[in-house]
Order: sequence, then C-alpha cells, then structure tokens
Amino acid sequence: MATNITVRDLENYPAISKTVTVDQSTIVPVGYDGDERWVLSFRTTAYSNNTSRTAIQDIYVQQMTCGWLKSSGLVGLTGYKTTPSSKTLGVKIDNSSGYYYVQLEEDLTGVNTIADALERAIHAIPTVTGTWNTSDDELSYMNAMVEYKNNKFYIISGTFSEDYTGATRSSVKVTYSGADTMYYDLGFDLGVDSESIAGLSMSEGYLLTSYTADTANIYVSNASACSSGVCAVITDGTNWDYFPVLAVSGTMLTVPTASTNGFTGIAHAYTALEAKVQVMTYQDPDQTPVLYHNTVDSVIRWGIMSVSNQMDFSS
Repeated sequence: MATNITVRDLENYPAISKTVTVDQSTIVPVGYDGDERWVLSFRTTAYSNNTSRTAIQDIYVQQMTCGWLKSSGLVGLTGYKTTPSSKTLGVKIDNSSGYYYVQLEEDLTGVNTIADALERAIHAIPTVTGTWNTSDDELSYMNAMVEYKNNKFYIISGTFSEDYTGATRSSVKVTYSGADTMYYDLGFDLGVDSESIAGLSMSEGYLLTSYTADTANIYVSNASACSSGVCAVITDGTNWDYFPVLAVSGTMLTVPTASTNGFTGIAHAYTALEAKVQVMTYQDPDQTPVLYHNTVDSVIRWGIMSVSNQMDFSS
C-alpha cells in the first residue's frame, strides 16, 4: 500500500508543501533474466526546478549496502571549536573523480552543531561554482548524512549500491587540507570506513604436518599472506594459540620458542589436517561491514530525505 508523505521547507518556504510517495512494489531489473524483484520505491510529482519543470527521478531500493566512514572516537572533543586553522575537510563519496573540500564557519562548538554544519556543507558541494565535476554523482553528496553517536562522527554516502568496493561502490573517504588540523582534531586520521574493511581478505590454511609444542617450525597449506612480523592464530577447535611469525619460507613459518626467543609461541601440540592457522586482521573471513541502514524504517527515512532534498519549494 502506498503512503503519501507531506514534506515542507520550514526555513524558507513553510507554507508550501510537497508530497513523497513511499511504496513497496515489484520491478524487473536489467540483468536479472526477467525475474521480478521486490523493492521499496520513492517518487514524487514535484520538480527539482519549477521554471524548467525538471522531473525528479524515482528511486528503487533493493540493496541496503550504503558506504560509511566513522572517526576513531579516541580524541577528546570537550571544548573543541572550529578555528581558522581547524575548519576544512576533504570529502570523497562513492566513485568520485577526487576529493571536494568543505570549509565550516569558525567558532562552531558542540559535536551535533559541527555534524549539522558538515552535512550542510557536503550537501552544497554540487552547487559550489568551479569545484564540481559533472561526471560525479550529485545525489551521493546531496543526500549524504553526518551524525555524531557513540563518541564518533559518521559520514554516510547518499546512495545505495550492491558493493562497498569497485567502480559502482557506495563509499566515503575523508582527508586533510594542507596544514588545517580538523581531520586530526575530529579523529578521522584513525577512523574506519566500509570500503577499507570490505577490501580486506583473511588468509587461512590447514596445518600440513603435525606440530609439537614449543618447536620452531610449523607447516601450513597457505602462507601467501604471511610475512615476518604478522600475527597468527592456530586452533583445532579445542586449543588456541596466538603467535607472531618470525620468518616465512614456502609453507614453513618460523615461530618463537622458549630456548631461542625467551617465550613459547605455540604452547599446544596440533595434529596435521586437524588444525588451521589464520592470519589475524580486522575481521574473520565471512564478516562484511556493518550496515548503516539496517532497518526498513531507516531506509524509508533516507528515501524521503533523498527525494525531498531535490525539490524546488519556491512555488
């Protein structure tokens, strides 16, 4: 059943209302061999330009993959305010041709105030004369979201995609601008983003030969991601040992022993083909980046915002 949502521009044209229609429907997308797919749809009869009567394209959402980036949450923001030397940030959303730089007003205080100002600045990127590449996706920026929660700033792409990586990705990256310190002051220098996490691959393999506790060499079926200095874990489902890799030669890993290194790298014995070794990184092999929009409510709110952000409320 379709639901009509009334939206208004309360700051500039509070007396003028427009309508966004939200519905669940079926479509036959290109590349699905004629099969129908259930989607959420968002549409409107309003225009993005009332003079030229420019229609706003309907939005169909099937995937909930939406790129994001979050700050580290490790910096203290009590008392922070934007200054002449801390007010500029470079932003790149989806597969844009490069970074676009936004500059906030000085003397802004409060994390929510800064998040709101940053969101408005990102929304305005496509309309800033002389900076916009027309081959990039306007809606990625016009519908981006910025919020502060759990002690972290989040920047969320304005588009959905099937992928976190690749040419059609939904993603967010930020960078610094010259000597400006806002990138560091807000904790983006040690932040995490969906594209980077999705691009990580875990390496694991079977134990090729039985291993005796506290011996120097262990043989594995896949040592492709191993190098001197990485950390790994071995388990047979009962015992677990975490250890640093000292050297790699073919399928042989050299691990610490008490007699040579002063500590035991692997304290348990393991049987060939009954244990696995895994290189330690940020995530396990099957994990994917956490969905930012993980409820129907969140997706619908995004869809309404995406359509209404394009509307011309001047008449």
